[in-house]
Order: sequence, then C-alpha cells, then structure tokens
Amino acid sequence: MFSRRGFLQAALSGLLVQGLGPALAEAPERSPRPVPRGGHPKVATGSVEALIAAAKLTGVVGFAVLDVANGSVLETHNPDQQVPPASVTKAVTALYALERLGPGFRFRTRVLATGPVQAGIVQGDLVLAGSGDPTLQTDQLGDLAAALAARGIKGVTGRYLVWDGALPSVPHIAGDQPVQVGYNPGLGGLNLNFNRVYFEWKRQGQGWGVTMDARGERFVPMVSMARMKIVGRTAPLFTYATQGSAEDWTVAEGGLGKGGGRWLPVRLPTTYAAEVFSTLTKAQGLALPEAQTVLTEPVGQELAAVKSEPLTDVLHDMLKFSTNVTAECVGLRASGAGSLAASGAAMTEWVRTRFGVANLHVDHSGLGGDSRVTAGDMAKILLGAKGTGLQDILRNVGMKDAKGKAIEGHPVKVVAKSGTLNFVSGLAGYITPPQGRELAFAIFAADVPRRESLAEADRELPPGGEAWTKRARMLQAQLISRWAVTLA
Repeated sequence: MFSRRGFLQAALSGLLVQGLGPALAEAPERSPRPVPRGGHPKVATGSVEALIAAAKLTGVVGFAVLDVANGSVLETHNPDQQVPPASVTKAVTALYALERLGPGFRFRTRVLATGPVQAGIVQGDLVLAGSGDPTLQTDQLGDLAAALAARGIKGVTGRYLVWDGALPSVPHIAGDQPVQVGYNPGLGGLNLNFNRVYFEWKRQGQGWGVTMDARGERFVPMVSMARMKIVGRTAPLFTYATQGSAEDWTVAEGGLGKGGGRWLPVRLPTTYAAEVFSTLTKAQGLALPEAQTVLTEPVGQELAAVKSEPLTDVLHDMLKFSTNVTAECVGLRASGAGSLAASGAAMTEWVRTRFGVANLHVDHSGLGGDSRVTAGDMAKILLGAKGTGLQDILRNVGMKDAKGKAIEGHPVKVVAKSGTLNFVSGLAGYITPPQGRELAFAIFAADVPRRESLAEADRELPPGGEAWTKRARMLQAQLISRWAVTLA
C-alpha cells in the first residue's frame, strides 16, 4: 500500500517535467523536493559582521540566539527587524494546532447513507463528507469505493451529495502568485492530492496527447473538471479560468519540449474530489448521479470512512516538506474561523498571548506577503515551546561540512524549520550539543523591496533568486557552526 507520506514524497520529488522545468510543489523553490537547509559552512568563528558582509546579501539580516535553560540572550543582530517569515511560520502553526486540536487528533472522511440499504440499494442519498483532511489521497478514495463494493452496495435511489463545510472554501492561499504553481491551490472541507491535478503531455504525430488525472499509486482516474488546451504561443506559459464547475487551462506550445508532466493547482477542490470518488465507485460497479454540494452536514448511517494519520505525524510531514495546504487546513481547523485572514489573525492573537510577543502578524503557511515576524520574537516563541512536542517533529537539519554535506555522527544536533520565498530565507530551531547548553535560534534574511518588485511571471523562478538563497543558507550554516563552537 502506498502511504500518504510516500505519496507526498513522490509528488514533491520524483515527478519532474520536461520542457517546463521542475514541477514545483508546496514551496516556491527551484527544487521540487525541499532540500536540507543550512548551506555550506566555511567560517565558524568569524565575527558576525564579517560573516554577514561575506554573504553579500541584499536586504537585511537579523538573528537571535537564546539559552534554553534560563532564557538569557546570548547574541543578536537586528533582532527587532520585522521581515516575512516564509515557511518558518509553519512552526508556529504546528504549536497552535497541537494546543488547540491535540496531538492525537485525526481528520476523518466519511461516506454516509441517509436511508437504509436494501438489497444493495441505498434508499436515500449517498454522501461524501469531508473534514478538511489535507492529506487525503486518491488511493484513500479508492479504498472508500472498495469498502462500499464489499458491502454489496450497487445503487442509490436518491442523490449523490458532497459536504465540504468543515472548512471554508477559498480559491487560493495567496493572491499574488503565478496561476500554475502547485503550492498555491484552493482549499476546502474536501481536499485531494494536496489539491493538485497531474497534467501530462506527449508528442503524437504533429500534435499532442494531453491528459489530466488524479493519480495515486494504485488508482489513476482521469479528470474532466480540469481541462487543458495547447496554444501556439510562447508566453504566458499558462493561463487559467473557471467556467462554472470546470477549470480551463491553456499552455504555451513553445514551453512543452518533447513531453513531460507536472502537478497543477486545483481551485475547485470539492468538485475535483467529488468527480474522482464517482469515477472510482463506477469502477466498482456503483454508478452515482451528478454530485450536488450541500451546505448543511447530512446525518446518516456511516458506510465507510478513512482517517488521517495522528496530528503529530501530519505536522511532522508538514514541517519536513513545507506543505502549504496542510498548514492552512490545520490552522483553519484549529481556529474554526470563516476565512484565511480571520484564522491567521486568531493564531496571531494566540501566539502574542501565549508567548508574550508583539511584533508579529502571521498566516498559517507563510505564503502570504503580509506576514511579518522578528528574529527576537521567533527565538522567544521557540524558547516558550519547550515541552510542547514541537522539538520532536522539527526536521533534523544536522551540522554540515565545508561542502554542504551533512556530517554523519556529528555530536551536535540541530532541528529547525526553514523558509524560502522570493528573496526571503529563514531558519529557526534548536542547537543541542552532547554537553553544554541548548540554544534556541532564529535567523532571517530578507530583501523585501526586491521581492515586491518582481513581476508575477517571475515569482516561480525569480531571476537571481537561486544564488541569493544559496548565499543566505550558507550564512545560516556558518552562524550555526559559530554558535555551536562558541556558545553551546
């Protein structure tokens, strides 16, 4: 069986395009799989000013290092400079969700019948009811369809209903990203495959063969609600529009190369999940009528259900792979708010009260351009987070050598959350030596004017962005190496 985690890793790493470049996933970085953060340490004990100058970063750099045992401030540089936190904010979202929902919380996706089942026929409506699960995959919907078949269900007298009211429906996470980036889909109470559809193209004679599917490991249902047309142009690369319950894409033929595939965002996730489930039940001998979305949660007999992993596992993967969909869905579920903005505001107020910080405003994923935090406040949040379980689910980024490779068996442990978003790079976490004091740290580098001046078409792979990010990560690693030697 292909696990949810396995699907995520495959989706973020192995499915590259030919002609269009990498099939980007949840964070706007060049690599489709998040790479180990940290950079290439070269100078561990140089002065702060020398390290920052050598990085040759445009914009500002701020950091703070605290002694976890007593909270004392050990070293800072621009600790009160507000900058976009990018995906570092997901560490805050993890704290929020753990406290509000509990580590053992699980999302459940259910199939209900509003009437009795007689001779394999549901005497009433069949309902697909979501709970906002951000990790639901096609294979799990296939399991639901198989469970219905195993119960001998082969028809319904009523309607095929879909309920997605557990979370508000939003068309995208942020409004300032290119239409084609997979890390910025819609959200709702029913999410599937991180709300992405797979677009594949192949040369067929003088033309092209195009498919859109919701592939899993065991099921690969075709999708009709997302449609692609190849157009004879060079730019823009993609266009997107909704037509009722359909999503219409066009792609520039000049960018297709010889063939390939990539994940594209879905902005009508309920329609997407409803169609895929209907396709899968039909394959099991159960043909459903056209789906109808209902606003009120239906009541009925539960015929089948699938559950997410426990919240700690969901959050571990969110922090490892930096999945925006997961961050926004767990944040929305934790707050119970009716919009992303209201949910971000609720979490901001919670973290201000819970950790005694004031200079921040955050959303759940870090994708929004208005989020701000300071290195001093982020380090203080991590200090207050000891004992919450956050440290156990942060990624072990390790210590690295001068070539950027992890040093196997290094006695110093570094767990952290990174964030990268168009001339913003951050890293925040804990440094734990085998002996000595444990440190909480936050490092941010940001060139906000350069970021805000980018044309929308350049935000997927901004000119100069890769080199800038590489230098920022190098600085992060050098600072960590310095602190491990001089402060821990």
